[in-house]
Amino acid sequence: MQFQKKYLPFILGLAIAAGIYIGGKLNFEDSSNRLFSKNSKKDKINRLIDFIDYDYVDDVNTDSIVDVTVNGILENLDPHSVYIPKEDMERVSESMKGDFVGIGVSFYTYKDTITVIRPIEGGPSEQAGIKGGDRIVMANSDSLTGKELNEREVVDKLKGDINSKVDLKVYRKGEPELLNFTVRRSNIPIKSVDAAYMLTENLGYIKVNRFAETTYSEFKDGLNKLIAQGATEIALDLRDNPGGFLGVAEEIVDEFLEDDKLILFTKNKRGKIEKSFATSKGDFEGGKVYVLINENSASASEIVAGALQDNDKGVIVGRRSYGKGLVQREMDLGDGSAVRLTVSRYYTPTGRSIQRPYENGHNKDYYDDYFERLQSGELLDSEKIKVADSLKFVTPKGKIVYGGGGIVPDVFVPIDRSMQNETLGFILRRGIMGYFVFEMLDKDRSAFEDMYREDFIYNFEVGDDVVLNFQEYLNARIKSRISFVAYNDEVKQYIKATLADQLFGYGAFEEVINQKDIMIDEVIGLSKIED
Repeated sequence: MQFQKKYLPFILGLAIAAGIYIGGKLNFEDSSNRLFSKNSKKDKINRLIDFIDYDYVDDVNTDSIVDVTVNGILENLDPHSVYIPKEDMERVSESMKGDFVGIGVSFYTYKDTITVIRPIEGGPSEQAGIKGGDRIVMANSDSLTGKELNEREVVDKLKGDINSKVDLKVYRKGEPELLNFTVRRSNIPIKSVDAAYMLTENLGYIKVNRFAETTYSEFKDGLNKLIAQGATEIALDLRDNPGGFLGVAEEIVDEFLEDDKLILFTKNKRGKIEKSFATSKGDFEGGKVYVLINENSASASEIVAGALQDNDKGVIVGRRSYGKGLVQREMDLGDGSAVRLTVSRYYTPTGRSIQRPYENGHNKDYYDDYFERLQSGELLDSEKIKVADSLKFVTPKGKIVYGGGGIVPDVFVPIDRSMQNETLGFILRRGIMGYFVFEMLDKDRSAFEDMYREDFIYNFEVGDDVVLNFQEYLNARIKSRISFVAYNDEVKQYIKATLADQLFGYGAFEEVINQKDIMIDEVIGLSKIED
């Protein structure tokens, strides 16, 4: 007790300083007196943790107790207020920042060895001469082989400060000795735009997988390239895009909307409304846009779709979106961890909230909504989509739109029945096909050396023998008897797309897989009707 009394002023000083720091991060309008006034609820948590720390009979990691406490609090709020532990923070931040410092390779840990799938185009490893199929066995004096080495440790050894050098020893098939490379680390992009290419003479295609810091510049580069190739229409693919930065979504919408059109507005708990309007910088305001969405298109994806739909701009194609209309702000907790707390709701230009209902915070029913949609038949029949007349809104041109749980598309496209196959879904999620394709390439890369990207995408065919080999490969690894008789063509298409990705990189997977995509076919058909 003497210890506690002696250091009480110092502890209180630290607490006040921490409070001021957190208040600055929160950027709330409340006064500091309100935020940091004496609060018995806060005192109770602090007292309990201190009590355990000082007097509990066994040594306890109180950091883990704090983590559990924070998660317990957030679980009683809404489904999208989340805690990010410090061990996950770097990975999450890199994904949203859009780049990291490294050597620029995509790789597998294959047979306990780091094996390059392909060097990133224009990156430091490609410039140094590293090729697909190379095995990196050492980085400086550190071995990169062995079962005990996990992928996180490998990444840490290959990453480093920008412009720093790393000496690599590489095994390459056909070479009698290990090869030596010195690679200077640089910023390596984490692409958020997967593809940008022409579907038809007039119709361009852009696939966005999330809304990160670099997404707008990536999108703009892709859009400019397509405009230069003659695009007067754009298919903007936001399927399976979980969202990201609201401001980036606004910038992308601005490319399509005329000056001063309302993009969205937000409202916080005190009723403060902030509106966002289109500016004069849009380069595709006169063009036609199709936005592709599905049940996994969420948050910023829904902002884009809702803003364009409510302004009678373009056509929304696909299935009802996820239904996330809440805005989060990230708060650093001072130890490397952070909380993303919901601070407001957003509304589309007509006044719709598209947040689907939730009760008791992180409840199971909220996350099982996909299965409910599947069982109800909504993913196959637009007539099964549940809408409420009380949440009916009207666009400036008289189109009826609905709030209350996602964006309902203008043109419905049912889910591809092959994607409902649990076996095929399992294979794609596990990444087993990627390993199979890598091994197939690794046996004889020379077979593809003289093949141009366009020739492969439009003319190469995967044979039935390859599908049978994959079937045997899969069954040997999961100890099962799977047959692809019912989905032979779909498996061929995915094998070809995976091959294209490993051979040619950026956008090649999408160019192949989209050739037999029913939603893409629908957009192309709509484009022809408009013409």
